[in-house]
Amino acid sequence: MRERRLWAAATVLVLAVLAIYGQTVNHAFINYDDDTYITDNPVVRGGLSQQGFVRAFGIAAGNWHPLTWLSHMVDVSLFGFRAGGHHAVSAALHAANGVLLLLVLRALTGAFWRSALVAALFAVHPLRVESVAWAAERKDLLAGFFWLLTTGAYLRYVRRPGIARYLAALALFALGLAAKPMMVTLPFALLLLDVWPLARFPVPARGPTRPSSWQNLLVEKVPFLILTVLSVLVTFRAQTRGVIPFVRPEFPDRVANAAVSLLAYLKAFFWPRDLAMLYPYPEKGIPLAAALAAAAVLALLSAAAVLLFRRLPFLAMGWLWYLGTLVPVIGLVQVGSQSHADRYTYLPLIGFATAFVWLIGAAWPRGTAARRGLAACAAAWVVALAAAAASQTALWRDNLTLLGHTVRVTKNNYVIMNNLGEALAGAKRVDDAIEVLRETVRVNPEHCNASYNLGLTLFRQSRMLESLEPLERSLDCYKRHNMRLDWVTDTLSNLGSANYQLGRYAEAERYFLEFVHLDPENAWARKMLTAVRARMRPM
Repeated sequence: MRERRLWAAATVLVLAVLAIYGQTVNHAFINYDDDTYITDNPVVRGGLSQQGFVRAFGIAAGNWHPLTWLSHMVDVSLFGFRAGGHHAVSAALHAANGVLLLLVLRALTGAFWRSALVAALFAVHPLRVESVAWAAERKDLLAGFFWLLTTGAYLRYVRRPGIARYLAALALFALGLAAKPMMVTLPFALLLLDVWPLARFPVPARGPTRPSSWQNLLVEKVPFLILTVLSVLVTFRAQTRGVIPFVRPEFPDRVANAAVSLLAYLKAFFWPRDLAMLYPYPEKGIPLAAALAAAAVLALLSAAAVLLFRRLPFLAMGWLWYLGTLVPVIGLVQVGSQSHADRYTYLPLIGFATAFVWLIGAAWPRGTAARRGLAACAAAWVVALAAAAASQTALWRDNLTLLGHTVRVTKNNYVIMNNLGEALAGAKRVDDAIEVLRETVRVNPEHCNASYNLGLTLFRQSRMLESLEPLERSLDCYKRHNMRLDWVTDTLSNLGSANYQLGRYAEAERYFLEFVHLDPENAWARKMLTAVRARMRPM
């Protein structure tokens, strides 16, 4: 009976995920990271092959996650560049993760209904949409998959210790690190599970295993920690290559943003509203009062978890899981222009949701009527979240819908404004594109790509004279930030061509000469340089 109930719940989870994300089979790729990860990625474009397999283990797009690259290659081999197939695989992975969470949490705690509610919140919450509906975020789903498999394997080892079971957990952890480096916090999470619900620490608590010493439990994690250190070193090397320094906040500002973001995630857990694919970093930083208030709330919650540890150990486990697993992505080391991101909560909120559900279960009055009331409230909450997730998923159907929504619900979001300008130009809404790109450059003159896209759009409309200033600004920006060679040469080619068509041959020669100097093998640039010099000769 219990097994049938468990698999019935698993089936409901799968159907709920498919109901929310089934629509993505008709969605397109997004022009933010989907091009970098899939459509324009030389490692992925050829599909799965022997050469591709080898290249997957190199650093690409500022990341080292070979398993993620291989996953995208398989998709390309199966579906080509039909985005719906890629989205369907992501939805299936998320459904599998929902079922795995149910099975693992039930095995850890023995509590079916509470585990089912945590799994349902994980599966249908709108905060999951970014990880599932965004093809480029496949790494979130793979990391979640191997995180849960590793946890399940670790539980088998704890209950029946043996070298084979231990090595199985370690191997699954290594695969997870090869999907996304955020897995580095898993050894910390395993220690928390040792406290609750496994009760392996020598404290007066009840649990399914015999308490062990601190030393034994820490030594047990050493191989996991070695893999963690290696992953951190590789990730640091990868992410210092080719990152555009849009945002360079000082450390106190990063700490303030981290505190505010931690509370923003919790607020969205209970009431998700105005979700966006990118939340820009505050232009003037976080107000001191907001930072202090957030720090005070976090301190109070942490103190409560510690003070109630002996009576309610799940609070400390869930709260520390939430805080600890967010450390790599909370912005203490700033990468990118976001202040926070929905996708970062894919694994961390499992801990908070577990603590919250167990707390409600412990505090709720016992009795048939009370339990029915709790079940009704929980069901209503899950259904409301599922409806919100379906609505949020619909926004990801194409560039114009998603980017337009993001610009509306955020302020001065220059990264997304630039991509919206690109999308509008691609949709032949040229005047709208130019207007958006001009505003993007106004908001952030240091956004190299916005200046380039503005100049390119004007150039393609044969507005050569107008295109020169933004193209020159983008060229200077790319050089100052030591950006990719192909971005520099593309800009040089457009500047050379615009000046050539305007009859400004000396300027055109200068740009084409620089192009040839940077890329001597480029036949087109050499041909254009010859053509310009021919025009400059006296007749």
